[in-house]
Amino acid sequence: MALELQLNTKHETLNIKMIKDYFKIDKNPKKGLLPLEWVVLGYMAITLITMLFTYTKVVNPESMLWGRLRVLAMTIALWGVYRMIPCRVTKMIRIMAQIALLAWWYPDTYEINRMFPNLDHVFAGWEQELFGCQPALLFAKAMPWAVVSELMSMGYFMYYPMIAAVVLFYFFCRYYEAERACFVMLTSFFIYYLIFIYVPVVGPTFYYDAVGVDEIAKGIFPAMGDYFNSHTDCLPTPGYTDGIFYQLVEDAKEAGERPTAAFPSSHVGVSTICMLLAWHSGNRKLLFVMLPFYVFLCMATVYIQAHYLIDALAGFVSAVVIYFALMAVSKGMMESKSSSSRLRFN
Repeated sequence: MALELQLNTKHETLNIKMIKDYFKIDKNPKKGLLPLEWVVLGYMAITLITMLFTYTKVVNPESMLWGRLRVLAMTIALWGVYRMIPCRVTKMIRIMAQIALLAWWYPDTYEINRMFPNLDHVFAGWEQELFGCQPALLFAKAMPWAVVSELMSMGYFMYYPMIAAVVLFYFFCRYYEAERACFVMLTSFFIYYLIFIYVPVVGPTFYYDAVGVDEIAKGIFPAMGDYFNSHTDCLPTPGYTDGIFYQLVEDAKEAGERPTAAFPSSHVGVSTICMLLAWHSGNRKLLFVMLPFYVFLCMATVYIQAHYLIDALAGFVSAVVIYFALMAVSKGMMESKSSSSRLRFN
């Protein structure tokens, strides 16, 4: 009993020390922008240049420009706050603010790529040649059962919670690599966003709806040109329509889905990077807890007709390449383990 009380007291002392460390003023604060903030500014610059070359075709140029100015102002303001109070908490706020804005940048890809000719007829044709069918058209029909539908929708819904879990784990348990992990995560998003802009593929749910499911089943894949510039209708998600997770996925689609971002699947890509970061952390509990959600998420991308199967495969392959490339680039972002207190959940 005395030993248990002693261990609890020691654990509480460590927790209090860790909390104090997060508010402790950094002796050597970083003076400039963080690498991931430079990534955001670089992405803004590339998309601004694209907008300038296509300005007459952009549908909402003013709102897009003002949005970028607000992101720039926020970045500078948070840098200023950190310079006045340089501690882990203000640094974390800088990083989390940029990650939170990823949801804003996603529909922005549609505003740019809608100006370019759609390429779904090419990808649907490749799908047919490789697999002899359209897996996105047949998967849900082959397994329409409520339990399968809910597992798929649950996996798809867990995309952002998985990202949050990995980011928060690094902040509170592996702080010496938190900035590096967030850099890898955020940079991978922007790499995918650039691909989405210059490779405009909308995915089966939009393309099948535009062409007609009967035509798709016959192997007819017409070019749609700039059709999706003004049409955003999509097929209803297949599956058990009364399911809780089904409704959550439908609500998410209604709130922010656009005819964009199909190839490669960033859901598969970023979730794979999450799994690799969990593996890199050395915490097997985190890895195995996320594993079933990851498997269902990857399958769900095709099941709910968000992606072609080749999108999912390309998402996995690209994620492995992007992860190891960014981890190699970001080696210098690691802090000393001895200077970073951390909890152990191994």
